[in-house]
Formats: sequence, C-alpha cells, structure tokens
Amino acid sequence: MLEKALIKERNNSFYGWLFFLLVLIGIGMGAYIYQLIEGLTVTGMSRDISWGLYIGQFTFFVGVAASAVMLVLPYYLHNVKEFGRITVVGEFLAIGSVIMCMLFILVDMGMPMRVLNMILHPTPTSPMFWDMVVLSGYLLLNLFIGWNVLEAESKGVHPPKWVKVLIYISIPWAVSIHTVTAFLYSGLPGRHYWLTALIAPKFLASAFATGPALLIIICFLLKKFAGFDAGKEAIRKLSLIVTYSMCITIFMVAVEFFTAFYSQVPGHMATLQYLFAGLHGHSGFVPFMWVFAILSVVALVLLIPKKTREKESTLLIGCISVFISMWIEKGLSFVIGGLVENPLGRITEYTPGLAEILIIVGIWAIGAFIVSVLYKIVVSVKRETDVYSANTIQISTRNEGL
Repeated sequence: MLEKALIKERNNSFYGWLFFLLVLIGIGMGAYIYQLIEGLTVTGMSRDISWGLYIGQFTFFVGVAASAVMLVLPYYLHNVKEFGRITVVGEFLAIGSVIMCMLFILVDMGMPMRVLNMILHPTPTSPMFWDMVVLSGYLLLNLFIGWNVLEAESKGVHPPKWVKVLIYISIPWAVSIHTVTAFLYSGLPGRHYWLTALIAPKFLASAFATGPALLIIICFLLKKFAGFDAGKEAIRKLSLIVTYSMCITIFMVAVEFFTAFYSQVPGHMATLQYLFAGLHGHSGFVPFMWVFAILSVVALVLLIPKKTREKESTLLIGCISVFISMWIEKGLSFVIGGLVENPLGRITEYTPGLAEILIIVGIWAIGAFIVSVLYKIVVSVKRETDVYSANTIQISTRNEGL
C-alpha cells in the first residue's frame, strides 16, 4: 500500500507539502541540537516553572489522540455505518498525535537518555510510569488496527478476527491515556489549580470536542485537495459530538470560577485571576485567555443552532474556533497557570524561548508529516475500493437488464 500511494500515484503538490514539512523538521532539529548543547536554559522554564510549553503540547495532543474513540466506539459497538469511511482516519490521527506526545516528553527531559530511566527503573507507584505504558500501548493498538483494517479493505476481505479484539481493547484504553495524564496534575497537592477531581472528566470532554473538530477540518481538506468525501452524514454526526462536548467543557471551566470565588480559596482564585485579569502586575496570559473566551462563544453560537452547524462554511469556522480555543485552554494556559504561583505565593511569569518555539514547530511538522503520508495511503485505498464498487454495481445492473 505504501509503495502504491507514494510512488505510483505521484502528486507534485503533495510532495511540495512534504518538502515544506521536512524544512520545518530540519529547523526544529537544529534548535533541538542547540538545546542539547546549551541545556534547558534556552527555554522559558525555571525553578518554579518546571513544566512549560512542551508539557502543555503533550497534554493537548493526548486529548487529540484519545478522540479516535469517538469514531471507533459508535462504528464498532453501535454499528453507525456513516463512520465507516473515516474510522481509519481517526485512528491514523491518533498515531501521529501519540508520536508527537512522546517527542514532547523527550525534548522536555533535556537529555534523551533520561527516558530509559522509566524503562530500566520502573516505578509502578508513579503516574508517569503508567502514562508511558498507556501511551505506548495506545500507539501500538492504533497502528495494528488501522493498518490491518486498511490492508483488508484494499484486498476486499474482512479484517482478521483478532483485530476486532484489539478494537474493543482500544476503547477503554483511549479513555485511560487522558485519565492517567489528568492524574499527573490532580495528584499534586501543592498546586491548588490542579487539585480538583474535575481534571480527568474535563480533559476527556475537551478531547471529544477538539479531536472530532480537527477531524472535520481534515475531512474538508481531504475533500478539497484529495477528492476524498467523508460523507455528509458522518460530518453531521461528528459535529453533534463536537457541540455537546464543547458545551460540557465550557460548563466545567465555568464551575471552576464558582468553586474558587464563592468559597474564596486564595490559591484557586490566584490562578484564575492571573489568567483572566492579571495578578500583582503580572498579566502575560490575559490576552490569550480572552481570545479563548471569545472563540469559545463563537464556537457555541455557530455550533448549537442546527442551521449554522449544518452549513459547511459556518461549521468549519466553528470547528477552527473549538480547536484554537481548546489549544489555548489546555495546551497553553493550563500547565503554566498551575505553576505560575509557587506554594509560597511568589509569581513567576513564563515566556518561551525561540529555540523552544522552533522545536515545538518541528514536532508539529513531524506529526503533520506522519499523518499526511498515512492519509495519502488512505485516500489511495479508498479511491481504489470506490472504483471497484462502482464497477461491480455497473456489472450487476447490466446483468439484471439482460
């Protein structure tokens, strides 16, 4: 399948896109080498801000990876046939997202060899150990499931029976990867903003909004540039998932304000004040959080009414608003917000370094490169099976006429 998609079916625009991504990857690799030489001092992290944009991006893309379950669960457990064409699209998106998550952890550790400590010296009592286990397992599950299902489809046969067993295992596993990630934060009693049982459900709700929103955007791009049509009904059902999940996410963000300000918990109030209004003269994240608030309102206004939700242009704007707003809330402000005030009440602001930003861009490019290659294979296989199905129908129609 790989040879057919990338060699026999040549596309200059596609190869131009891959070349552009390779340039970004090269720039990111150069920045990472610079970080290896100089150390993590080239980032915006410090003694108090021990996690920065790397961990923020990791947290965000764990949610994107987990969202594949919103296609797998309805299609395989509830026989929602409309998702048949794009289930593998969601699984391949999960592959790219998990690889990005692993790379963000790698660059955050400073020295790559430190990753071996979790393998050579496992600590089952640590959530980080279990995060490594569930992420690695989820990557392998989606790789085996997606590839074997697509290969069976290209041959016109049913997937092996053992693939269905893996599919059933992948459903609770998808929930586990974001739940364990949430436990990394909510298990730290010294950080008031994270010390809440809402983190895990909020992470899952935001994941089920962000991932499907990104899938809708990808489906529009595949339709425009590759001629791959996911189907109106599949997009309609996905948009409903995005809408309900976004409503739940915003509700959970809102109840945090009530908990903090009605109960007057100083540690909890401080983070929300810093993010949305500024605190003690520090207001670096205020513009971003107001963009988050505005885009969240735009998303809900466009997605809740059926008329705008089912119109392609407004649906696309709504999904882009969901993706960017959730990236700001989870990928940008959540991690920094929890660290900005240390247990002694001292505010330390965070500004990412240039090398840090270039490394992040490079990892985003790696994810886009992997997903682009996988989607090229998907489009190639789907096009071939569509032609075969059309020819079969024509032959059947002629035979019936005779």
